[in-house]
Amino acid sequence: MSVFSNRRDGPRGSRRLPDEPDEIPDRLRKVVRRAARHERGALAPLRVGWHHRELILAVLRRELADRFSGSAFGWVWAVVGPLITLGIYTVTLTKAMQLPVATAHGNTSTYALSTFVGLIVFGVFAELCSRAPLLMHEHAWFLKTSIFPSETLAWTAVLRALSYAGISFLVLLVFEVALDGIPPLSILLLPFIVAPLVMFLLGMVWFLAAIGAFTRDMSYLMITFIPLAMFATPVFYRVTDLPDPLRALAYANPLGTAIEMMRAAVLDGVSPPALAYCGFLVVSVAVCRGGYAVFERYKGILIDVI
Repeated sequence: MSVFSNRRDGPRGSRRLPDEPDEIPDRLRKVVRRAARHERGALAPLRVGWHHRELILAVLRRELADRFSGSAFGWVWAVVGPLITLGIYTVTLTKAMQLPVATAHGNTSTYALSTFVGLIVFGVFAELCSRAPLLMHEHAWFLKTSIFPSETLAWTAVLRALSYAGISFLVLLVFEVALDGIPPLSILLLPFIVAPLVMFLLGMVWFLAAIGAFTRDMSYLMITFIPLAMFATPVFYRVTDLPDPLRALAYANPLGTAIEMMRAAVLDGVSPPALAYCGFLVVSVAVCRGGYAVFERYKGILIDVI
């Protein structure tokens, strides 16, 4: 009997070791198929965020720390900025111009709170529209010099914008308590409105980042698009102020639907319309998945063109 034993030898029925040449390709193919299914799945964008959550939070903390670095007042601007904007629009639309839409909501404070909700949501949208086309160029230096999951940049950008919006929302709650008392219980529905909005914003950022990596013209287009979108979105008015034929068109705007549902939950004390919410949820999921698919399709060549 030879003193050298083959490691494949063993009692009958024993398990073979996994490094046999005929098994390695099969196992690799299974891993590749499983990874491909995960990338094509409907929850792939959310799975990316969860898988890289520690990296996303680390980059987010760095960006938040650098946001107001070098300024004398620092994070005070996160509170003062929205208040100055709200004051200018409220005085202009209720005193100087005296729009019928503004006076239809009762007193000035009621109109100011309603407009503040619209400005908070649209502010998030405007910031991301301005930043997304240049997102890959902004981080080109470490995308080219390190192995970095570029798809996480959309998560970081959205969470950063939501952080500033959260500060503005706290200011809104303070004014609502001072003017109208305790907010209604329907405010507890707010997370169910924010979740689809986040998916919509993620898809939009992924799409604009992919297109903006090829051409900087997209960023210049957003400069023209954002002011037009502000007046096409119910920021300074409500959908109920529009004629009946235009109300359905206003609800076709996902951003306008989100603003109206937040006003209903935070200010009016009523639940958002079920049909509008379901439509908003479906559109948000479709935009999120579509934007992620576009980014993943061109992800391999984006590093070479920025």
